[in-house]
This record gives sequence, structure tokens and C-alpha cells, in this order.
Amino acid sequence: MKRCSLILVIMAIALNPRAFERTIKHPKWSQNAAIYEVNIRQFSSAGTFAEFEKYLPALKAMGIKIIWLMPIHPIGLVNRKGTLGSYYSVRDYKAVNPEFGTKEDFRRLVQKIHELGIYVIIDWVANHTAWDNVWIATNIEYYDRDSLGNHITEVKDWTDVVDLDYTNPDLRTAMIEAMQYWVEEFDIDGFRCDVAAMVPTDFWEEVRQKLEQLKPLFMLAEAHQPELHRKAFNMTYGWQYKDLMNDIAAKRKDVRDLDKYIRQEFRVYHPDDYRMLYVTNHDENSWHGTAYERLGEGTEAFIVFTCLFPGMPLIYNGQEAGLNKRLAFFEKDLIPWQEHRNRKLYTTLLNLKQTHQALWNGAAGGKYIRLHTSSARQIFAFAREKNNDKIIAIFNFSDFPKTFKIKSKILEGEYLNPLTGNTLSLSSKNIFKLDKWEYLVLVKRKSDNK
Repeated sequence: MKRCSLILVIMAIALNPRAFERTIKHPKWSQNAAIYEVNIRQFSSAGTFAEFEKYLPALKAMGIKIIWLMPIHPIGLVNRKGTLGSYYSVRDYKAVNPEFGTKEDFRRLVQKIHELGIYVIIDWVANHTAWDNVWIATNIEYYDRDSLGNHITEVKDWTDVVDLDYTNPDLRTAMIEAMQYWVEEFDIDGFRCDVAAMVPTDFWEEVRQKLEQLKPLFMLAEAHQPELHRKAFNMTYGWQYKDLMNDIAAKRKDVRDLDKYIRQEFRVYHPDDYRMLYVTNHDENSWHGTAYERLGEGTEAFIVFTCLFPGMPLIYNGQEAGLNKRLAFFEKDLIPWQEHRNRKLYTTLLNLKQTHQALWNGAAGGKYIRLHTSSARQIFAFAREKNNDKIIAIFNFSDFPKTFKIKSKILEGEYLNPLTGNTLSLSSKNIFKLDKWEYLVLVKRKSDNK
């Protein structure tokens, strides 16, 4: 290749990260999926696989298609934090935490999940291990150490773990073999990879290539870097959306900032990159406050946003019960289960996602069309369309009632509000009124689709 041509290629890639070769293919079953995060310890009094198994029919009814189990491995004892320790301090990659049950209990759980047409991924902590991981005694060369031979921990507060050394090819082989073990022996469907950006990207690409030889898998990175999508991961964290929701609720930012970020997002990520949207997860809940603490009266509107906007919605266990409690990370601290309107809300929206292609994930889903309104700072409205399937979503992201117009021919037609059962006829002449933090979800009636 001539030098000038090579320079042009390099410039094109720098300006458009999507220009890189992309080999990731999503499992077909992930195209209309929502994901549910499970903290086995806090899920029930027993805190076991067997007890969680009883809840599977409820998740099926709610419209969940992927279950993510937080780390299931034994937790380190040396330098343990709190009474029970952190799930992310792994003592043995090929063992099950005895607090949760046995390997046979886990095998049965996976089987029951599959019987319901749901898929399961497990949390994988590849960056570091517990101080008393089995490898410390057998393969000390796997670990990153200073010139004096002392273990290194990249994050000062992570005093219960020590870092692994990915310049060692034997470590890479051992880690891949450990991941293969759970696919081959228990038939899991993928992994959520902890602090994925702290592990070399080329390692994850090697992992993906090896695991795909066993079965089509779903890989979620706790990271946001676009390059992780190309050969390694199906989905990354939509941290930026979560931060924007926090800022809008706190009146530090408004809809214009959301629009600005969306434009950037669509430039940086490939249309088929899955981004995970959420209002809370285990880290947010324990360390930064519940969704209701951070989002206040806007919590429900932002929940609806995460279920309708392009991306895959994450539900952290207990959200369907209105979880408004910070769960202790290193101690037993039960989810306060109760009847709550969120369950019906999630059930409607997640089942809507399964049956309406406009809401599917990535390139399988509908095109995002921003609907501009006469209230540019507070009202956020958009449509998604795919194969004559259309969804309209309108949000008042403010604590004041708003009256506004949306001038767009896209609106025209007859719609059903799936949350109320009411029908509505729309045109570009409609005047809308939404109370503070109110939202409107509309599905184009099939008989009216052109």
C-alpha cells in the first residue's frame, strides 16, 4: 500500500472508530433481550441457588431473557473485607461458593433457567484474585509483583485482592481454561467480565475466539471502550447515560445535554453494538445510593427510558419491588421484597420489547428518530421504527408540568398506550400536556401501519 493511502486509512479509522474490522455476531436470542442481575447472597434469607430457582417463573413472566449471576466462586479469607467479603475476591475459579450451594445445585439452576427459555451468564473476575487463591501456592508467576516480589494492587482500596500479570502466556491459558470449564461442564451462556478495560483487549479477543468454538455466547464488559465490541464483547456499560440521568434529576444538566451525548454515542459506536442501560446495579446501589436517592421523583420516568431507548435494559434484583435500600456489600443484607407498581411496569415494557421489533437491540431494532418539541430543555421525545412497527416515547424530564407541541408527520396515526390500555389519535397538530416527570408510551396500532 502506498504511503499516502496508508495515511488516509489511519486517518479514517481515527475519525471513525467504527471503521475497524468487526467480527462479533450476537446470539439471535439476545436481539430482544433484557438482562436481570442477581445478588444470590441478598436475594433470600437462605441466600442459595435453590432458593433463587423458585423465582425463575416470575422472571419469565416479567419478560427477562438473560440472567446475570454475580460471582459464584468461593470468596477469599485473607484480608477479607467485612464479615462475608467481596464476591469479586475469588479464591478458586473452578469452585462454587459453599454459601450458595453445591456444583450440582448450580447445574440444576442452569438447567431450570434453560427450560424456561432464559439464558444465564456468570460474573468473571479476570483482573485480580483473592490473596489466598489456589494459584498463589501453585503458580505465583501468574501474579504482577514489584521489584521486591510484593504483590501489586492497582486500586488502593482493593486491599482484599492482588493483580494478575497478563504478560505471562501461561496465565492466559489457565484463565481461558477456567472459563471454558463453566461452558463445557455447566452449559452457561456467557460471561459478564469485571473491570474488563483493566485486562488487555487482545486477551478478551483470544477468549472470545476460543469460547465460540464451544457454543455461541453472550459477553458483557464492565467497560465502555468501543474497541471492545469489535472482536470480544456483545455489550458494554452505558455509564454515560446513567451519569446524565443523575445530572438531569439533580438539575445540573437538561435534555440538551442528553441530545449532545446521543449524537456523540452514535458517531462512536457501531449500530450493532449493544449498550446496557440502567438506573442502578450492585455498585450504584451499594456505593452511590439507590435509584430513588439519586433520581428522586424522576426514577420511574428514567426506568421507562432505559426500557425503550436503543440499548439493552438492565434490572438489578429488587427493582421490581421498588428497591430503595442500599444493600451492604460485605454483609448479609436482604432485599426488602414487597408488592410494587414497578413489577407491572417492567412486565409490560419488557414483554413489549420481546414482541415489537422496533425495540429490539442493535441493528435488529428500530431506527432512533428524535422528535423535536417546543420545550427543548425539558421534553425528550423520540420514535423507533422497524418493519412497520412504531413506538413513540415522550418524557417530561423536569419537576414542572409542561405543555408543548411536536411538529412531525411521524406522529400521524392511531396509537395504543400499553401502560393504560387507552387509544390515542395523533397528528402534528396535537398539543401535549405532561405533569412533572410524567411520560407517554405509544404503540402504533397494527391496523393503522402503512
